[in-house]
Amino acid sequence: MTTKEIHEVFDRFDGMHIMVIGDVMVDSYLWGKVDRISPEAPIPVVSVTKRENRPGGAANVALNLRALGAVPHLCSVVGNDPGRDVFTDLMRQNQLPDDGILLSDKRKTTGKTRIIGGNQHLLRVDEEENGAIDAATEEQFIALIRSVMASSRIEAVIFEDYDKGVITPRIISEVTGLSAENGILVSADPKKRNFTLYKNIDLFKPNLKEMAGGLNRDLDKTDLAGIGDAARELQESGGIRHLLITLSEMGVYLRNDGAGKLLPAEKRDIADVSGAGDTVISVATACLAAGTDPENMAVMANLAGGLVCGKVGVVPVDRSQLLEETLKYFSR
Repeated sequence: MTTKEIHEVFDRFDGMHIMVIGDVMVDSYLWGKVDRISPEAPIPVVSVTKRENRPGGAANVALNLRALGAVPHLCSVVGNDPGRDVFTDLMRQNQLPDDGILLSDKRKTTGKTRIIGGNQHLLRVDEEENGAIDAATEEQFIALIRSVMASSRIEAVIFEDYDKGVITPRIISEVTGLSAENGILVSADPKKRNFTLYKNIDLFKPNLKEMAGGLNRDLDKTDLAGIGDAARELQESGGIRHLLITLSEMGVYLRNDGAGKLLPAEKRDIADVSGAGDTVISVATACLAAGTDPENMAVMANLAGGLVCGKVGVVPVDRSQLLEETLKYFSR
């Protein structure tokens, strides 16, 4: 990519309307320092110095899109509980519209609390419910998605699936069908439960663990031949246009047009991999919607994922930093 082409891609991000459907959560952090071991058990004692809440899950995808300059439309289901109040406050603080958020008395708002001593992630405590939403809630949610889609100029849809039950087989079928009718690009960041249900979509982005679980086979990130065979099987059986597999510190594996290729990660100091997948699917989808060549899309998504791994906690990508890294990469 030339310098001009890179700037044109970033310019196209501005004002791009992208819908994000999936499981949202409150990411809570207890930050502190560790200077002793507990007398009660061989575990560190964290003296808390700061508490913080951030929008997580599919909401972090929305934050990444907004950071790129796009307009995210977040659609999810949360419980009618105190966690809901925390989440909606976070939406307002981060200038994210909540017209796609459905309240349910039958759900619990997911919360993940991370305890961090210094720069080390010591423990995570989850409060969640992962059963599928009931039929009545599903019907309401589909109607809400249709309403948001009808009132906005949606250019792409991202399924951000954390296996918490918000995304169901019917929702996948209804939304992909509606998107196909309206020429809307569809991408998915899957988990195991619905892994094989994403058919005939534009972009599918599992990590290697999700790929192995979804296909029920052993895969090793050093075995590119094995990954290539699995990728071919998945792409052909699912009618997937672009398959992007994240391989942590090794980079990403892209398969499209009948061929596969490893794009190595840049060498970096890794502080925390939390949320990197959210960033990768956000940047990859925005790039495809902007008309970026698939390999260049994979390069930019790979760079973005690496950048957020250099920061502690779940954080969105920094647009100016990504632009700088992209310019540097393509000037070699």
